[in-house]
Amino acid sequence: MKGAREKMDKKKKILIVEDDASFSEILKLAFKGEGFDMIFAKNGEEGLVLAETEKPDLILLDIIMPKMNGIEMAQSLRRVNKKVPIIFLTNVEDMASISEAFKMDKSDYIVKSTVHINNIVSAAKDKLKVK
Repeated sequence: MKGAREKMDKKKKILIVEDDASFSEILKLAFKGEGFDMIFAKNGEEGLVLAETEKPDLILLDIIMPKMNGIEMAQSLRRVNKKVPIIFLTNVEDMASISEAFKMDKSDYIVKSTVHINNIVSAAKDKLKVK
């Protein structure tokens, strides 16, 4: 029973892949008080490596980034890890990007400029099924 309790008490790990340093800092501050472990990447290439090595419980993923965009990163990741949930965070509102994001199993799409940061935290908690 002790092993089950330890597993339940384990902090959830969130990988934040965001090239905007200011927005990354805002996310860091918002999630800091919620008891999550966080790891950060500045582009899709770094994010893919961290996703494969760190095994996060959730990925918050920007779409428009240098080196490898978020859709490409998610597609590459899905070839090796179909289970990790992804929340795409972007200011892109075009239907093509939204359509590509929703093709990813276990993914959601949030337009950063239209929601309060607390809504992003709530969406992450919902995805991870934590209170």
